[in-house]
Amino acid sequence: MYPVILAELLLILILLFRTPLRKLLLKGLSQLKLGRGPVVAQTLSATMFVLFLSSVYGLLDAHWRFTDGSAISPTEQVLMVHHLLEATLLGISLFLALIIDRQHYYINEIRRLRNKSEDHELHQQKGRRMQVK
Repeated sequence: MYPVILAELLLILILLFRTPLRKLLLKGLSQLKLGRGPVVAQTLSATMFVLFLSSVYGLLDAHWRFTDGSAISPTEQVLMVHHLLEATLLGISLFLALIIDRQHYYINEIRRLRNKSEDHELHQQKGRRMQVK
């Protein structure tokens, strides 16, 4: 799970700065969002979310057993910490995937608006030239 989080952090850093890698990554993400890519991504995200909920439920179940006042065995403590770590890693991974998706969307939206603005300015300049002649 740690390599996935590190890879997501690296993708976020690449998307933050204008580099040739950013262009390549944007093209790759755009291609991934075509065809069956969104279905696969949504299925994977849904599976991770179900695992996240399962870990949180296991964590809460262990917590409710501990609040009864009974003695906590070391095995139960280890299981609770395992559920906590698993839920944290899955939650962070899902959050970083959401950040990557939104960054990709906003970068494409900014590019689209910039092109539209440049086209509008070019059209206005052509209109002024036509009026002067």
